[in-house]
Amino acid sequence: MIDPAFSSPTRRTMIAGSAALLAAGVGRAAGDPVVTCRAGSFTGERQTGVAAFRGIRYGRAERFRTPVAALATRETIRATEPGPACPQRGKRRPQAEDCLFLNVWTPAPAADARLPVLVWVHGGGYSYGSANDPITDGRALAAAGDVVVVTVNHRLNALGYLYLARLDPAFPDSGNAGQLDLVLALQWVRDNIAAFGGDPARVTMIGQSGGGAKIATLMAMPAARGLFRRAITMSGQQVTVSGPLHATRRARAYLARLGVQDAPRRLPDLPVEKLIEALDAGDPIENGPIYFGPVLDGRALARHPYWPDAHPNGLGIDLILGATRDETRDFSDPASPEMRGLGWDALPDRIAAELPVDLSPEAVVRAYRARMPEASPADIFYAATTDGRSWRPQLIEAELRARAGHPAFVYQVDFQSPTNPDRGAFHGIDIGLVFGTFDAPYAWTGNGPRTHALARSMQRRFVAFARSGTPDAPGLPRWPVYDERRRATMIFDVSSRVENDPRRWQRELFAPYPYTQPGT
Repeated sequence: MIDPAFSSPTRRTMIAGSAALLAAGVGRAAGDPVVTCRAGSFTGERQTGVAAFRGIRYGRAERFRTPVAALATRETIRATEPGPACPQRGKRRPQAEDCLFLNVWTPAPAADARLPVLVWVHGGGYSYGSANDPITDGRALAAAGDVVVVTVNHRLNALGYLYLARLDPAFPDSGNAGQLDLVLALQWVRDNIAAFGGDPARVTMIGQSGGGAKIATLMAMPAARGLFRRAITMSGQQVTVSGPLHATRRARAYLARLGVQDAPRRLPDLPVEKLIEALDAGDPIENGPIYFGPVLDGRALARHPYWPDAHPNGLGIDLILGATRDETRDFSDPASPEMRGLGWDALPDRIAAELPVDLSPEAVVRAYRARMPEASPADIFYAATTDGRSWRPQLIEAELRARAGHPAFVYQVDFQSPTNPDRGAFHGIDIGLVFGTFDAPYAWTGNGPRTHALARSMQRRFVAFARSGTPDAPGLPRWPVYDERRRATMIFDVSSRVENDPRRWQRELFAPYPYTQPGT
């Protein structure tokens, strides 16, 4: 059955997509903000002191092809409805292949405002997510920080990262199409954001989980050079990307699942719902569903972001790296029968399945039990997998930036969810805190005085960084850069503070063993 939420484009029809979302020539209510820029004229709407513009097209793309900039519009576009997310598995709606749209929130839609700009890249790995989720609505952040907030949709999963170049030269850029979409969005920001009150010379990219990984990858892409000045990656790292051989094996497995293994040129004409159904193909290299992500294709990406060192392309970009204390409590529900019933005998294998480090899981369990004698098997599972899977790559990136003479600022969120305490400081708790979207689904931040105080502190830090490159603000303690001597880390909590080398023994436990980036 064809899901009506999907379009079913061919090569000839797909770019017609969702043009109806941006109806031209629509009348506007008195007082609605209007912005005229190189891309055209756009009517937004007022939201308690902030002008919101949703669903602005920044580009078009044929399937698996390099995106191209949208033509300037001649008529005023009413930009009050979000554009669709990229087709994906799950319940996000609307979805369409014609998904190259962005949203803008600005407290001062005037060309002379020159406010710093925060460009948000959503998470969900490289396969899921949307710029339109309520938790990343930019109104509260724009108002609180006096900044322009932009959120971006782009191509995902096979539509954005299926590497076909070695199978058919007709698709030379398909393995990094989603990244090239983000480059195009940044070019749109460069050329148009001043009219919305933003300063194109002070663009900060910010993203969580897969969004942070996409930003780390952009920092290694020559095409993105000069398009953003600063970056904040929240629980999202990309030490290495997929090599062309592994990416080709994954492409072959995916084509086999579709039944077109000998005819990749049929792909542009297949219904998009078939492409999404085939995402359940098994991965030929790792356990689980097939992985899609950026590829070392020799064109958009010629080397890894953080191997053998921090990519020189990104060293001129000021950087904040962040993580949470209990990342993996978001991935496996503490209330599930599986986690409640986890015993000591099964624990080593359960940990081994999650660690991208080849060391004895029994030795890991012994080390954690010695340090955490009162912990349950589930507690040790969450601690060990967070330290070895999530904290470890952040340390690699921070250390390599320090060795290159361009140190980053590093943080860890220890704030425990008031509404879901078993989740602790879970992966993603910092999204609602930064955006001030406390009541959004799955924010789990609570909405009390402590939540508001921490959110305000994080917003002030991040906005100060976007303004000047330093996350210090009046009345807040100084946040030092991260070096390998002190390892200064900002701990965001009810009472935030700087700690030197937090998780030291965990760092020393995993450090001797090579880290393998999942998916690569």
